[in-house]
Amino acid sequence: MKKFASILSAIVIAALVFAIPVTAYAKGKTHDMKGEVVSVDDTAKTLTFKDEKGESHTAPLLGAAVNEAKGLKAGDKITCTCQDSDKGEHEGVKAIKKG
Repeated sequence: MKKFASILSAIVIAALVFAIPVTAYAKGKTHDMKGEVVSVDDTAKTLTFKDEKGESHTAPLLGAAVNEAKGLKAGDKITCTCQDSDKGEHEGVKAIKKG
């Protein structure tokens, strides 16, 4: 019985260790940016796009955005949902919508 309790405790602790960073990441701020795709680098998992002002930005792709970027090509009009830290620093693109 003690062995079972030890294993169960280890599983609960491991679950908490992995859940805390995910929860902290999800609490960050987000903002949307509209623009046009310049390029997608699948290997580096980055997206380069021009915003509405014509300024070029390269950002890492996070989470679902990695798969969403696979169908994009240069010239596509997109809206990116960008993940920011609690300090307001840009961390990457977490979602992409065409159009």
